[in-house]
Amino acid sequence: MASHGNEAARATFESKVPPFYYRPTFSDCQLLREQWIRAKYERQEFVHVEKQEPYSTGYREGLLWKRGRDNGQFLSRKFVLTEREGALKYFNKNDAKEPKAVMKIEHLNATFQPAKMGHPHGLQVTYLKDNSTRNIFIYHEDGKEIVDWFNALRAARFHYLQVAFPGASDADLVPKLSRNYLKEGYMEKTGPKQTEGFRKRWFTMDDRRLMYFKDPLDAFARGEVFIGSKESGYTVLEGLPLSTQGHHWPHGITIVTPDRKFLFTCETESDQREWIAAFQKVVDRPMLPQEYAVEAHFKHKP
Repeated sequence: MASHGNEAARATFESKVPPFYYRPTFSDCQLLREQWIRAKYERQEFVHVEKQEPYSTGYREGLLWKRGRDNGQFLSRKFVLTEREGALKYFNKNDAKEPKAVMKIEHLNATFQPAKMGHPHGLQVTYLKDNSTRNIFIYHEDGKEIVDWFNALRAARFHYLQVAFPGASDADLVPKLSRNYLKEGYMEKTGPKQTEGFRKRWFTMDDRRLMYFKDPLDAFARGEVFIGSKESGYTVLEGLPLSTQGHHWPHGITIVTPDRKFLFTCETESDQREWIAAFQKVVDRPMLPQEYAVEAHFKHKP
């Protein structure tokens, strides 16, 4: 460091970082930060391109521990990522001919969730099935292995988007490869008639989809709410309508959509502030043409 300095070291050890490779920030989990440092200095993956094969060849298969949808147990499953077919597949048995699930790269996201999953290498993969979000939770005991899977998924997404948006630059595409959730946590909610009691649910704000689950590790959301922009008639308000009853938590939030009002409550004032800020950020952002199509097809499950 004394003789070369940061810039010279970076010019050497980061000379061939693929555009799709995830560069962690201080807010990312320890695993991503540790594997970035090991890839850079210990394995010198960004000096020697041939060392990038585990995540750059467009095909990858291996065994990962996957959480069972119904029993919650983690079981070893064979996963296959094939860029040519544009899909991530998993099989219940190693010799099974048909996959248990086929996840299209087009609608796939991956984000590390060590705290939520209770494992330092825990990765949450989501994809769309019949316009609803499906979650799977996976991990590998080897930190390098699961981070290689993560970057292989990002590489597949990158190459898919290059074809889908031929005029787009790398800088345009890289933010679309994977995304962390804007906010997650517990709130209470009531139903569409707003006459039943409020129930505690786990909420995930993923881009413009607000999903709620009975348990944070559920495979399917109990319901999803699309949150559009203020120009399209969406508003976030602090508090609840005066007539509201049946809630246990004191700090209310009302989301007004063109169709109805959604009522939520938070346990603490700081939770309320954070959720309002997350919602406001989405509402303040103008909608993209493809988001109007999502809004039109959106099926809310009450």
